[in-house]
Amino acid sequence: MPKMKTNRAAAKRFKATGNGKIKRNKAYARHILTTKTTKQKRGLRSPATVDATNVKSIKKLLPYLGL
Repeated sequence: MPKMKTNRAAAKRFKATGNGKIKRNKAYARHILTTKTTKQKRGLRSPATVDATNVKSIKKLLPYLGL
């Protein structure tokens, strides 16, 4: 059986937490920031966990994530 390949795009976007959840960065924080409030931008800084509905597909992309 050949080795499974990690999806490199997904590997750069997702990390595993200590509890076994998948961490992601939030969208909408790259440009057109002048129209967004300071509170909105501050909320976009902190990472979020991947929703339970998407975990299965991300685990398929990252077979060696260690979950």
